[in-house]
Amino acid sequence: MFDIGFWELGLIGVVALLVIGPERLPGVARSAGMWIGRVKRFVSTTQAEITQELGRADELKRLLEEQARVKSAHEIIEQTANEVRESLSMPNLKPDYLLKAEDSDDPDETAPSQTARPAASPATPAAPSPSHEPLKADDVKHDRSA
Repeated sequence: MFDIGFWELGLIGVVALLVIGPERLPGVARSAGMWIGRVKRFVSTTQAEITQELGRADELKRLLEEQARVKSAHEIIEQTANEVRESLSMPNLKPDYLLKAEDSDDPDETAPSQTARPAASPATPAAPSPSHEPLKADDVKHDRSA
């Protein structure tokens, strides 16, 4: 604590013996030991309380950060809900592709979702695209009626 070595303690003991005297030295040493013990307990208790409060401060900081994230997510949800409410309150709005299909007089013109796709020939099965995952044994359905 104070970085006092053996020779320093010996010097303090000799000075105390000369100043206090041999009769009162044991009582003074006992009192000094008691006070040193109290100071050590006080310091350790204070350190424990400071450590505990720092832990609470860290916990509060983490909770505040979490609350800020939740608050931003809550704001996004509220904004989306308001947009949905607004879109539901406007009755005659239709998607663009439905408006184009209704406005056209040409029966061959269809909505983009209904455009014709080239059909695969029945003799050759369509090859799966490389972005698809391979089929698993559980995914294949077997026709057992034949």
